[in-house]
Amino acid sequence: MQITKRRYFFLVLILGTLSAIGPFSIDMYLPGFPSIAAHLHTTVSQVALSLSSFFIGISAGQLLYGPLLDRFGRKKPLYFGISLYILASLGCAAAGSVDALIALRFLQALGGCAGMVAARAMVRDIFPVSENAKVFSLLMLVIAVSPLIAPTLGGYIAANLDWHYIFFVLTGIGVFILAGVHFVLPESRKPDQSVSLKPRSIVQSFYSVFTEPQFYTYVFTSSIASAGLYAYIAGSPAVFIQIYKATAEQYGWIFAFAAMGLIGSSQLNSVLLKKYRSEQIVVGALLCQSLIGLVYFLGMMQGWWNLYAAVGGVFLFLCCQGFQFPNASALALAPFEKKAGSASALMGSIQMSLGALASAIVSFLSDSSHTALPMSGVMAACACGGFCMLMIGTKFIRYNASKQKVEEEAAEMMETV
Repeated sequence: MQITKRRYFFLVLILGTLSAIGPFSIDMYLPGFPSIAAHLHTTVSQVALSLSSFFIGISAGQLLYGPLLDRFGRKKPLYFGISLYILASLGCAAAGSVDALIALRFLQALGGCAGMVAARAMVRDIFPVSENAKVFSLLMLVIAVSPLIAPTLGGYIAANLDWHYIFFVLTGIGVFILAGVHFVLPESRKPDQSVSLKPRSIVQSFYSVFTEPQFYTYVFTSSIASAGLYAYIAGSPAVFIQIYKATAEQYGWIFAFAAMGLIGSSQLNSVLLKKYRSEQIVVGALLCQSLIGLVYFLGMMQGWWNLYAAVGGVFLFLCCQGFQFPNASALALAPFEKKAGSASALMGSIQMSLGALASAIVSFLSDSSHTALPMSGVMAACACGGFCMLMIGTKFIRYNASKQKVEEEAAEMMETV
């Protein structure tokens, strides 16, 4: 359908806001880790487990919302999810123990992930397939604003008010998004009663999506590489605040600066798409990210990096992330139209599951290491793992394409006979 520039802008803005609810909820409370730990009489590493539970909630929730978005349309599941997010955010503000915070963060993620799944599915609904990579790059611009604003705002709130107010602000953001969904966002897909919600049918639907070579290649490529970003998110409070002795406010600015690499590269990606294919950009980005990750880890091991170099290394690492993620996402969803909701949910679940695993590994190793090696090591391993997955997966894509071509030629010959 024809979309005016004004409508295009507001659609991208709203979809980007829905996509950013998860990242904003992650980034905003990171500077408050030390004050949360002190108030709840625990350690920063224990508080970091609430980050892992958030990732687990997003992973589980996306599998739930995928079939619901295909069955009931896009908006009704959004109403439920964002309402749950609002209530859980209020609960986090009232948490009296780290265990309660971990559980409530799980529920907060379970609600907030509805927006993330719906946004990706609606990109596939509304825009032509050829435009998807460009739209995902624009969504990355909105999403990447959260690392600029959220940790800085969270740092000032933690330093000047109290960490409880961080979750009050997140509650207000949830209310604002709920209003936007109701009054501004259109319904991009009508309810489809043919979509079964029986467990067996849901599993079969996910299986048919998962076995598509182009899907699993680019989903696992992007998810493994993106887990390095979550390793950085989980490890950065301990690395920059405890090891490099940055204040909460300084950490907010460090996080914002590093995020500028993600923003800049995601927008430069739109320019590169005019000359290069998404497949080419993904290969180049992952190769560079692997080399940067290995050098960063080696430097941490040898003690080469001061604070400025440590921040610069993360900046370059995130630049590569901004190139690979939108292109890999568009390539993974391209084969699907009717099952866009399920494909989006499965993709998001895999991404967040690996992100949760990476953040949990960093949190566990940081307890005994008290160095930057867990964070930098996991970042390097994820980048290299993503590149290896891409090299292996592209062979399966080529094999599947050649097999389909042979089958089509055989069918044509039979018709001719």
